[in-house]
Amino acid sequence: MSRPKIRLTVVDRLGPKGCHRGHKVGDTFDFDTERGQVCPMAMHVAFPYIDILRYGGRIPGQPEGTAVFCCPDVDTINVFKVEVVEE
Repeated sequence: MSRPKIRLTVVDRLGPKGCHRGHKVGDTFDFDTERGQVCPMAMHVAFPYIDILRYGGRIPGQPEGTAVFCCPDVDTINVFKVEVVEE
């Protein structure tokens, strides 16, 4: 059984300042091939969600195969969506 692909997308920004890593709403990343381009602070938060979704789990209150989370930078607060990509 192969692992499903995971996509991360910046869907909103709630903080008053731009991202120090340069992420903007609409940026999309393939977890397997582009995760090094994602801010390390955001990846630290994203990984548990990715792990849960990739191995068949579900996040309470979220549509199946998705999770929404915020980066921990209080000045930026980028909102990311993680989703399983069906091939």
